[in-house]
Amino acid sequence: MDGPALRLHFSPYIDEVWLIVFAVAGALFVAAAFWRTRRALVFRAVTLALFILILMNPSLLSEERKGVSDVAVVVVDRSASQTMGKRTERTDRALASVKEQLEEIDGLDLRIIEAPETGSLENRTKLFDVLDPAFASIPQQRRAGVIFISDGQIHDVPQNAGQFTQYGPVSVLLSGERNEKDRQIVITNAPSYGLVGQSVDVKYKIEDTRNIGASSAVVTFTRHDGSTERFNVPVNTEQTLSLPIENSGQNVFEIEVQKVDGELTYANNKAALLVNGVRDRLRVLLVSGKPHAGGRTWRDLLTSDPGVDLVHFTILREPQKLDLTPQDELSLIAFPFRELFEIKLYDFDLIIFDRYHLNRILPNMYFDNIAKYVEEGGAFLEASGPSFAGEDSIYMTSLMSILPGSPTGDVIDRPFKPTPTDLGRRHPVTDSLVWGDYHSKDKGVPSWGRWLRQVDLHRESGDVLMNGVDGKPLLILDRVKKGRVAQIASDQIWLWSRGFESGGPHAELLRRVVHWLMKEPELDERALSVLVDRNTIIVRKHIYDQDKETIKMTTPDGQSSTFNLTSTPEGWLEHKVSASALGIYAFEDSSGERRYAIIGDINPPELFSVKTTSEKLEPVLTASKGGAVWLSDVPEPRVRLLSNSRNYAGNNWVGLRRNNDYTVTGVKDIPLMPEWMSLLLLFCVLTFAWWREGQFK
Repeated sequence: MDGPALRLHFSPYIDEVWLIVFAVAGALFVAAAFWRTRRALVFRAVTLALFILILMNPSLLSEERKGVSDVAVVVVDRSASQTMGKRTERTDRALASVKEQLEEIDGLDLRIIEAPETGSLENRTKLFDVLDPAFASIPQQRRAGVIFISDGQIHDVPQNAGQFTQYGPVSVLLSGERNEKDRQIVITNAPSYGLVGQSVDVKYKIEDTRNIGASSAVVTFTRHDGSTERFNVPVNTEQTLSLPIENSGQNVFEIEVQKVDGELTYANNKAALLVNGVRDRLRVLLVSGKPHAGGRTWRDLLTSDPGVDLVHFTILREPQKLDLTPQDELSLIAFPFRELFEIKLYDFDLIIFDRYHLNRILPNMYFDNIAKYVEEGGAFLEASGPSFAGEDSIYMTSLMSILPGSPTGDVIDRPFKPTPTDLGRRHPVTDSLVWGDYHSKDKGVPSWGRWLRQVDLHRESGDVLMNGVDGKPLLILDRVKKGRVAQIASDQIWLWSRGFESGGPHAELLRRVVHWLMKEPELDERALSVLVDRNTIIVRKHIYDQDKETIKMTTPDGQSSTFNLTSTPEGWLEHKVSASALGIYAFEDSSGERRYAIIGDINPPELFSVKTTSEKLEPVLTASKGGAVWLSDVPEPRVRLLSNSRNYAGNNWVGLRRNNDYTVTGVKDIPLMPEWMSLLLLFCVLTFAWWREGQFK
């Protein structure tokens, strides 16, 4: 409201305390007159009232007022669930209509807020959080109300709905359809870790909206190795699924439920389960052919780790050895080859043969068992001694099929420095070996000590990571079907442990070889690594035996695409993907290895329940006298500005409150009469009262 306004104003001539004193004294004077005679009461009371009124100095206050605009806030839901169906289209159309109507209303300041911010993927839809900043500088008497344009899936609705009446009426324009369909997988309990070789139980539930009407659904379970299994489960009932943990590091499983025609989204029809496999204890069998200085190095390394259970046998007396010691006086135990290589073979995670040779103790059939054990997923490490090049070499057994290096028959007794190959400088097992001032990524001469002997090998398969004399293979790693094999063509690594010529990184090298055999992901040269940094997914592989790699990506909505990894200065093949939606992203390399990235939680609230509803907002709508309008019924609802209405919403309209607030731009004080006139009036009234009172005597 613009223009002047008058109101009565008092500016007492004396302090309020004295004004009260005079009023009380006058009242006593009037009361005394009442005691003596009632006839003079009226005249004395009028005279007293006039006297007090003149002391209060009444005047008219003229205010120049200027109306101020009310503030209305429109909050637009831009969360992931708003992209489903026709919600985005309806939201944009309704926003344009509301904006056009409100901009035509004089005295209304419109503020439009879109949440979350563009490009931001949030697990939860938080729309009430933006109201406080929007209204922070606006007095309550200027707040016209709030209009949400959303699907109603808002996750920060206040429990105390009454506190939001301070913003005026709150209404919502619902962007979805009535009676929407949706089916989803809800993971109710999923452990993050499990012991390798055991299983963990995951609890899940298939939830259907009522209008689907199915009693069961087909679930597809994909294991870490890519094998699948299908089964029927009842809907809306919690189920238990056992996940076998076969590898250390990340074990990836996927559960997917069959789709329903016409459902809102398929993004919540599948769930990826990432379980990190940890080994309770690493069970290692170490068999030494003969006592030698290097045996202690192996034993010290393996027993220094409290997570390793070591079983170590050393062949001290071979059957063909002849001496005069009676058998019953020997303190040695018989080599339990049947128990180790038949009964309990698969209890071991790693088998190490250190300078072992054929000695008529271990029958050939047990070498067959070892080869089969490796092919089925076991790990085998062979540290070659001079006997590996001779006629009693274990290469002459079934181990020939799994060993990557074959003996040429020569043993080279000459000092040399183990040196990483070009491939070894890129392989995670040897790419960062450090000793003294030498780093394996450098191509200089290593600063570690020399070894004195090497068995000459011919590489049949696998990767040569280190060379010895004249560039001959020294360390070879290979994959044999499901298992892994490592071969060290020397028994001289113990020289490093004893500090010969300043020593070398023996412990780190052997630890990495053992962990590679145990399929540790960080040492896997072929592993596809997927990292998540907020909304960015980093897909990378080691630059190993290839300089490019094509990756297939499947987005949460089932769309597939490909991209190429490019090399980086840090030694990776890498590509960054900006996630455009919440959910599970699947990545597959050329070898068929799959990795997953989860944007948001395993069950993000944003995808957990996507059906359009006003139920969550009902307490706020009721408390603020607002309401809900379905945009599927009314694409462009009317917006009204009302004063003191009982309801601020109807079937096809929503309302805002007109507050009629103003600011005072100028003030002028106008006395009702001059002071001399007030005194004259008081004198006249006093004289009349005295005269009139004299008439009653």
